[in-house]
Amino acid sequence: MRKKASSRKLLTKKRPEKSLLLSFKKRAGRSSSGRISVRHRGGGVKRLYRIIDFGQEKLDIKGKVVSLEYDPNRTAFLALIEYEEGQKGYILAPVGLKVDDEIICSEKAKVETGNRMKLKNIPVGTQVYNIELEFNRGGKMVRSAGTSARILAHEGGYTHLKMPSREVRKVFTDCFASIGQVSHPEKRFEKIGKAGRKRLKGWRPTVRGTAMSPPDHPHGGGSGKSPIGMKYPKTPWGKPALGKRTRRKKWTDKLIIKRRKKK
Repeated sequence: MRKKASSRKLLTKKRPEKSLLLSFKKRAGRSSSGRISVRHRGGGVKRLYRIIDFGQEKLDIKGKVVSLEYDPNRTAFLALIEYEEGQKGYILAPVGLKVDDEIICSEKAKVETGNRMKLKNIPVGTQVYNIELEFNRGGKMVRSAGTSARILAHEGGYTHLKMPSREVRKVFTDCFASIGQVSHPEKRFEKIGKAGRKRLKGWRPTVRGTAMSPPDHPHGGGSGKSPIGMKYPKTPWGKPALGKRTRRKKWTDKLIIKRRKKK
């Protein structure tokens, strides 16, 4: 079986930009009070956080791609940009961006991979990523590896976007978005390979509820491989799990034209 070509080969062999690194104390699934709020997290290798400019605040200033780098904190790759005034910054790298390419963030610019502009100036049918929900608040949507949204229409101060989940929603036309698709699309085909690598990523072992005893989990008990024995799956605390809608009413609900389809 032929091995798939990896986009990691395009990454630059250099150390990350020191001025754009931060270190954090590990909290591994703990809340501000120190109690476990997310189970099965802990350990993992040390990693420094890269400061990323999701808004690309430097308007109308050209930037040159200095390097393409791996980020241990996210699935996408990063591009280190050096601007004309000499400052450097990280952005999410799109598919097809290469070292020495030039990009720009402007209200209206060329429709080229990596450029960032207002949604109202981007043609219908274009792929976009790192999309703002509110003007000047930085990109919030479509930021993970291999994802992109497609512009369907411009109407009444809103742009209609088809999201990666196939949901169709409206976003204000004055919001910014970047042209292209987020890098590292083959991430979804990667295999962890062994339990040790999972631990290095900061994940601790997970035990199935059906393998526990009744006091420890609602699914527990029975002899052999017993079914859960109830109408629907439950969390260890007895609340509905797997399929229960948890999204609360938000102001953005009125901007959703078509809901995503449940698999």
